[in-house]
Amino acid sequence: MREINTFRRDDDTPLQYTLVNIKDWCKNEFEVINQLRINTENSHHRYDVILLINGVPAVQIELKTLQVKPKRAMEQIVEYKNDPGNGFTNSLLCFMQLFIVSNENNTYYFANNHKDHFAFNADERFLPIYQLADEANKKITHLHDFAERFLAKCTLGQMISRYMVLVVSEQKLMIMRPYQIYAVKAIVDCIHQNRGNGYIWHTTGSGKTLTSFKASTLLKDNPDIEKCLFVVDCKDLDKQTRDEFNKFQEGCVEENTNTETLVQRLLSEDYADKVIVTTIQKLGLALDENSKRNQNSKQKGRLTFKERLMPLRDKRIVIIFDECHRAQFGDNHKAIKEFFPKAQLFGFTGTPIFEENATYKQVDGTVGSYKTTKDIFEKQLHVYTITHAIDDGNVLRFHVDYFKPDSKKKVKTADTISKKAVVDSILDKHDSATNARRFNALLATGSINDAIEYHELFKEIQKKRVQENEDFTPLNVACVFSPPAEGNKDVQQIQEDLPQEKADNEQEPDKKKEALKAIIVDYNKQYGTNHRIYDFDLYYQDVQKRIKDHKYSNADYPHKNKIDLVIVVDMLLTGFDSKYLNTLYVDKNLKQHGLIQVFSRTNRVLNDTKPYGNILDFRMQTKEVDEAIALFCGQGTERAKEIWLVDPAPEVIEKYKKAVAALGDFMQASDLVCEPQEVYNLKGDTARINFINRFKEIQRVKTQLDQYTDLTPEQKAHIETLIPEDQLRSFRSSYLETAKQLKERQQKEGINADPSVQQLDFEFVLFASAVIDYDYIMKLISRFTQNKPGKQKMTREQLIDLLSSSANLIDEREDIVAYINSLEVGKGLDEKEIKEGYQKFKTENAEKDMAEAACKHGLEPEALQSFVDAIIDRMVFDGEKLSDLMEPLGLSWKDRTKNELELMEDLIPLLKKLAGGREIAGLTAYE
Repeated sequence: MREINTFRRDDDTPLQYTLVNIKDWCKNEFEVINQLRINTENSHHRYDVILLINGVPAVQIELKTLQVKPKRAMEQIVEYKNDPGNGFTNSLLCFMQLFIVSNENNTYYFANNHKDHFAFNADERFLPIYQLADEANKKITHLHDFAERFLAKCTLGQMISRYMVLVVSEQKLMIMRPYQIYAVKAIVDCIHQNRGNGYIWHTTGSGKTLTSFKASTLLKDNPDIEKCLFVVDCKDLDKQTRDEFNKFQEGCVEENTNTETLVQRLLSEDYADKVIVTTIQKLGLALDENSKRNQNSKQKGRLTFKERLMPLRDKRIVIIFDECHRAQFGDNHKAIKEFFPKAQLFGFTGTPIFEENATYKQVDGTVGSYKTTKDIFEKQLHVYTITHAIDDGNVLRFHVDYFKPDSKKKVKTADTISKKAVVDSILDKHDSATNARRFNALLATGSINDAIEYHELFKEIQKKRVQENEDFTPLNVACVFSPPAEGNKDVQQIQEDLPQEKADNEQEPDKKKEALKAIIVDYNKQYGTNHRIYDFDLYYQDVQKRIKDHKYSNADYPHKNKIDLVIVVDMLLTGFDSKYLNTLYVDKNLKQHGLIQVFSRTNRVLNDTKPYGNILDFRMQTKEVDEAIALFCGQGTERAKEIWLVDPAPEVIEKYKKAVAALGDFMQASDLVCEPQEVYNLKGDTARINFINRFKEIQRVKTQLDQYTDLTPEQKAHIETLIPEDQLRSFRSSYLETAKQLKERQQKEGINADPSVQQLDFEFVLFASAVIDYDYIMKLISRFTQNKPGKQKMTREQLIDLLSSSANLIDEREDIVAYINSLEVGKGLDEKEIKEGYQKFKTENAEKDMAEAACKHGLEPEALQSFVDAIIDRMVFDGEKLSDLMEPLGLSWKDRTKNELELMEDLIPLLKKLAGGREIAGLTAYE
């Protein structure tokens, strides 16, 4: 829709056309269709409202009842898209850009995307859904107000033409959030009117990279602008930002391997070089006449970098600084500003420098302060604080647990005893904090020496715990800090934003170098890598990748490949994002913007299994936390703490108590005892739906409580009395069984399902256990077959109950339960034998089911087996092969179509089992 397309006329002359005028969006033609029906043999869809731009369907509006949750509405639209015969795959509806859902009082919108970006199961994965807001972030939710503002022709045309981004590498459409759009508009207007400099205060985690990318690309098409520089303040962020930009638009920025490359690209007139991502150090080096490279050029009679760049001096250049609270207060920034007098400077920051958190230094015998963000960038163009972001659900709240040491022990933060207490506490609390290691954590330490000591302590203490308890699984602990620079320019650049590490490496550098070598050796041993201190950057990137790729429920990514905890000093504490990082252990003094930056590593949104960011502070920095919240909350200081921090444990326990009581009252009103087995005696859909909703609330609150690290023994005992763990597990099993049946009805009956069933939102992810994965179940089954005295093992019933209480293996549960029931205690099978036995058991059952299906549908068993084997081998379903399979039956076209659908109804569950959780391309149409 956004590109210039070409086709050839009959006389072989080309005709170039665009479907949408993206440069002058008001000049498009707009139309409205009401109650469009698409009727095929398999589908009778009706679309409430469709908006067309130049005859192309671009926006679908679905009007729902008040009871439908936004996520459920989103899921329904995805289900409609996946139905056989739907218009999204075989009509002009494939051009759809946006979906809008509204129950009149609440209105939401989200971008259209491929189905692989949506998963509403135990691995829940879905794209953001937005509400419209004004410049001050006041929500515009009523349909009438929304339509007036968002659906004005020029506004809608501009939204689709200008403020949607295609993530090329993932083939994913993104629509910018309202505050991102206001920020981009503010920068573009400021440049258009040549109104000087400005800064954007958008909180950490709010998507500043996308905002800056969009601003940069819009400026790329501005003929008045010579260059747009996006400047980061450390080498690490240089690569991260470049990767993000290229993810949005492949090859839009290139790597500046050195200052020479940067200068060449600055002087280039190539359109591809109009937007450049660089570090402030490289840019500052190019303008520093006293740098070694410039001095060498002078001695050899060559032009210096600065002299070569003189043609740009009087050109209009836009420079956007990322995280402008850090390096923009030094000599590099001053040199840039002086050299480019006509440049307009814009800063993005999540934590501005105010008078209260400016760094003071002695100047000529008097006390002076560094400048504030406002002093440097003149005016605030747009603000979106962490308070806004938490309110909107764009980032998470924090749970801060201030560690209280045993009063009988003498504890000093600097000595070994204290560090041992910290390690013991982390090992005791880590499983709770990270939802049974579903997520990972950072330990922020005060110095490189502290980090080294902690790394050794974890090895010692975990080794001892394994000896004392064979069921203890050690944490995978990594450690990363920069080595002594020793003239290495890459390390020097890395250390520009690592003040503690830079200073530490000046003391006993050889000792630190040897310690880091030993840490990397341990890392190589754990992960089968071959990193060395000489390729430190590759080691550092590998650590980051393992934190980001923490795929907790992926059987192909076993726990041994994950990092549970990374010990750091300065690294990873600013600018690093991972949805799978939820916990921060703090043994480091923090305050003001530094504290907010570090805490914000934990608050990226994933799904309901990650309700908040967990902070366990070993330095009792209550005062510093309160001051930082007050400083960066924006307006409404009195409510900020309430918004930023989760409710205290007693309040959440009270919520849990009420949720449990509500379930009890409901069961009693249904003339049933509040026991898991009684759930199956509930009569009618209404009663089952009531149970689903009530128990889902219990599980949601329990998920939050499970991650509280500051529960007292008395509080834990009280929680256990409300619903004992065994009973809770059985209730989960009842929930999953009931939900699975209703879900199957929901999918089978589609829009013809009872409205209350159709609107039901199951949230299977709340019932997914990071612990109960395939390997863990196979291990327990192996133990079950053992006959060793003293070896703790589960009974057959307990094992089946545990399996039934988790959504992880919901599609394989019947097979695993049948396999468990086929085994004998005392056989003494090891894990390998159990896994091989299960695969054989599953294959034999599949062959048996296949033979029955062949007989039922009049097919040759060998032919059906070959057909299925070909699908599983390629993980692709080919409709033509299905037609070939049915051909020997000699049926009419109509009868053959009917038989194909009946056959597929029997084959789909079988194919899903054989696929083992992997997706078979092309199968959706028959589902």
